[in-house]
Amino acid sequence: MKYDVTVIGSGPGGYVAAIRCAQLGMKTAIVERYPTLGGTCLNVGCIPSKALLDSSEHYHAAHHRFEEHGIQLKDLKVNMPQMIKRKNEVVEQNVSGISFLMKKNKIDVFHGHGSFENAHKISVKGDDGKTKTIETEKVIIATGSKPIVPEAFNYDKKRVITSTEALNIDKVPDRMVVIGGGVIGLELGSVYARLGTEVEVIEFQERILPTMDKDCARELQRSLKKLGMKFHLKHKVNTVEALKTKVKVEVQKRDSEDTFVMDADYCLVAIGRRAYTDNLGLENVGIKTDDRGRIDVNDQLETSVSGIYAIGDVVRGAMLAHKAEEEGVLVAEIMAGQKPHINYNLIPGVVYTWPEVAAVGQTEEQLKEAGTPYKVGKFPFKALGRARASMDVDGMVKVLAHKETDEILGVHMVGARTADMIAEAVTLMEFRASAEDAARMSHAHPTYTEAMKEAALAATDNRALHI
Repeated sequence: MKYDVTVIGSGPGGYVAAIRCAQLGMKTAIVERYPTLGGTCLNVGCIPSKALLDSSEHYHAAHHRFEEHGIQLKDLKVNMPQMIKRKNEVVEQNVSGISFLMKKNKIDVFHGHGSFENAHKISVKGDDGKTKTIETEKVIIATGSKPIVPEAFNYDKKRVITSTEALNIDKVPDRMVVIGGGVIGLELGSVYARLGTEVEVIEFQERILPTMDKDCARELQRSLKKLGMKFHLKHKVNTVEALKTKVKVEVQKRDSEDTFVMDADYCLVAIGRRAYTDNLGLENVGIKTDDRGRIDVNDQLETSVSGIYAIGDVVRGAMLAHKAEEEGVLVAEIMAGQKPHINYNLIPGVVYTWPEVAAVGQTEEQLKEAGTPYKVGKFPFKALGRARASMDVDGMVKVLAHKETDEILGVHMVGARTADMIAEAVTLMEFRASAEDAARMSHAHPTYTEAMKEAALAATDNRALHI
């Protein structure tokens, strides 16, 4: 069968691209090597991790806060198998939703490993060993990414694990070592810390969340320490030894020759991800990848081969599900002759710890490096009536505005529900609003979003009202 476009990979970028192509009248096929649709995000990433984060937040609140709220519980305990079961049900519901959307939009789904025979032929090898060939006018590569695990870490999927295996531990560990103080390590580390695990994080850089605003990183680390998490900053891991019931992790300070060994039940490796472009047959069409497996594309996300596009984690930029979705829509609309646009500066980033971290635009460090004149407005959550009522007083909102024009250049948040709050900042910045514009918007009281208004007020002549 011949198609106008074939999408390889059914993660957020791939399935959204397929839907938009179908909406625009293209006969569309999608190829997925695994039995279920949705890619890493729905199956072993964003969705299941958020399910566990929510479950662990409920337990932690019940254990540490309910009594102060006037709620008394007896015999509170963690039922880990039930927690995992609920997580799996959430995944199943989302995955079945993607299957429904494929049928609704008349998109043909092929399960198996897809690879290029040539620029217009994709072979799909199923688990049964049988191969089908798809003829296609255009192709979108959306195969996502995989965790990076150095050989010295002896990844065995049992004691030395990645985020994939961390989603299915059926008993609360006593101790866990997390290698990497980035988003994934902090999110999953905080899940187990809330459940009672002693969690220690090893980070090579001088702070956690190295790519995010320094003030936000400092605020979050302070909160996570209250949770009981310990941090070894400016340290590196030399080796990881997996034993039958535990792991041994050899750690070294970055500027020293001294080493020490940490024992734990599990070692979670969370040092980043690499593009998953293995065995795609790219050599058959003349497409090359860099040392991290990424495919080079132009501004329209087209590869060096006309008619073959790549989106999401396999190309440059942040590895974010919503970035991949935007790129999927962009490519579909370009194919249809439209002229879409993505402002990559305004794609928000979120860390789903508690408190949450959310950001959009430039960091203060980036503005300093660029020599951009700027002003800062900050407002702490502890000064919010809504935050006091919910006992979520950790965090702050930081607004960065141009010193001369007052245009908002960056917004950085730590606190309850900032993952949702950041959309206000994205909207304002899409319309190139000033801090004064944000300050003069009426915000419902009492809400967490009042912190955005107050921070904008603080950035304009330091006129915050409630601090």
